[in-house]
Amino acid sequence: MATLHGIHHVTAITGDAQRNVDFYVGLLGLRLVKKTVNFDDPTSYHLYYGDELGRPGSAMTFFVWPGAPRGRQGPGQVTATAFSVPSGSLDWWAGRLREAGAAVEEPESRLGDHVLPFADPEGMRLELVAPARPDAREPWTGGTVPADRGIRGFHSVTLSLIGHEETARLLTDTLGFRAGPAAADRIRFETGETARVADLRSVPDALPGAIAAGTVHHVAWRTRDDASQLEWREIVAGAGCDVTPVLDRQYFHSIYFREPGGVLFEIATDLPGFTFDEPAGRLGSALRLPPRLEPLRAELEPLLPPFTVPAP
Repeated sequence: MATLHGIHHVTAITGDAQRNVDFYVGLLGLRLVKKTVNFDDPTSYHLYYGDELGRPGSAMTFFVWPGAPRGRQGPGQVTATAFSVPSGSLDWWAGRLREAGAAVEEPESRLGDHVLPFADPEGMRLELVAPARPDAREPWTGGTVPADRGIRGFHSVTLSLIGHEETARLLTDTLGFRAGPAAADRIRFETGETARVADLRSVPDALPGAIAAGTVHHVAWRTRDDASQLEWREIVAGAGCDVTPVLDRQYFHSIYFREPGGVLFEIATDLPGFTFDEPAGRLGSALRLPPRLEPLRAELEPLLPPFTVPAP
């Protein structure tokens, strides 16, 4: 039977490429692993950050819409993206983030984990989580953050919904998630071994989310290969969801559908990965285009604003 192995990537929206790179590379210490374009709108960037190779479970990606208005986080969206960090590192991170002027909230305990909530420059809610279960993944060691403090990849996403029952049913009955612990304001579901958590929050009185800068566009879940993805497509369609055909995203293959609460889900393959079109040592160093867009390079490049990547 097909299995989902946790979060593959999270894709959000920014209105400013340089500010985005400065924050996610310079401050959070992630690696820019791919500089390409939005395949559905090749006049805009699609930037990918992650660990050394942008492995599934570490890849935070952004559509760059220059000058985009600020969106609204609310029901029908992923409203918090959490990264896993080592135990005992949250005080260090709080100081680093505050010194850089980030909006940092007080640490909290949540379902056995220690959590530091904060926001990126466009107000998108992020969290650093020191999980109760140690995270054995290795951070990227070539960045701006020491390895003993570095981000290991995703811990979880939080989905805000008007009501959670139908989403919970899809997660468990169709997608194979396991019901986990719960608190007054959230219900946890898990799949896979790392980057495995989806928390559901019912916020019936909140204004619906509006997708623009500072919001998450979609969350992608991992499947191993093309065969399992086709199996997932049959399963999801059989559950009554409208699901896209398989789409070639160069570095993985994807299907998309909306879960009952309105959040856009993707199921993406682990392969071929970000070394598909450039070697590991050069990841993110040049604009990469899929073969169908390569003939348009001379037209596209002037439309994409230049930016510099912070040095370690």
